[in-house]
Amino acid sequence: MKTDQAAALAFTALADPTRRQIFEWVAERPQAVGQLADRLPVSRPAVSQHLKVLSQAQLVTPRADGTRRIYAVDPQGLAGLRAYLDGFWNRSLAAYARAAEEHSHTRQEKP
Repeated sequence: MKTDQAAALAFTALADPTRRQIFEWVAERPQAVGQLADRLPVSRPAVSQHLKVLSQAQLVTPRADGTRRIYAVDPQGLAGLRAYLDGFWNRSLAAYARAAEEHSHTRQEKP
């Protein structure tokens, strides 16, 4: 999947406040669906659906632990999102530097 497509999926997933909260908790430490559901005013199936969206966006990844699934941050997916944001930031800084340089030249040309 291309970086910009992956970033779009991640941003869409994190746009939901409940999913964002789940992601933040999972980022603190890996957790099972039940642990997350106990902290939220939604059902376990709803938490599972939110985790499915986060997983499809490559923000979390599950691992089996007996009959439970433990969710942790997906380092590769997060690295892809970081790369997208870094690229955006680098392009913005380069554009700012060009604009500042052009402004400097314009000011020097005036008497």
